[in-house]
Amino acid sequence: MSYTLHYAPDNASLIIRLVMEEMGVAYRAVLVDRRVQAQKSSAYLALNPNGLIPVLETPQGPIFETGAILLWLVDTHHALGPSADATDRGDFLKWLFFLSNTVHADLRINFYTHLYAGDDQSTQTVVRPEIQARLKTHLATLEALAHAKPSFFAGATPSVLDYYLACMMRWMALYPANADRSWFSASHTPHLLTMLERLED
Repeated sequence: MSYTLHYAPDNASLIIRLVMEEMGVAYRAVLVDRRVQAQKSSAYLALNPNGLIPVLETPQGPIFETGAILLWLVDTHHALGPSADATDRGDFLKWLFFLSNTVHADLRINFYTHLYAGDDQSTQTVVRPEIQARLKTHLATLEALAHAKPSFFAGATPSVLDYYLACMMRWMALYPANADRSWFSASHTPHLLTMLERLED
């Protein structure tokens, strides 16, 4: 199959790139230059009307939304996740959508607080710690899941969930660059830290 991944450095496209590398899938990477707002161009909006990155162009057409792309790759290449008829498919799906709809969404608020709370600094000062507390709760939930050792997460063989969470934990440690990030430490979630070390190896 022929794929084109529209990406930006250290963006959500990183998750898709790592998964396709793990699967051994060939693809072409096309930079979406955010410095010139290329994601708002008419050509890019024709691929993703939301103007967000990534987009994966496939023989069946363009796919956007990180969770949707990951699920499509799992089902198309029969790798890094349970098959559609597997007994743990439902559990896999709920955690994939938890990462996509809950963790990733809250992380976006933490990064771009002004888009959700407005430009008033005092409001942002209230909102950001609340979001960070929620993110810590999400990580504790995922730590408990990793401890339970499901077949599709944080095991000897990586899954799309592992890569998705690993990238988000990277961002928690690094961004926003000008903000206090002391709320996050991977050492607080030892099972997830083991997963990160395994992926790094």
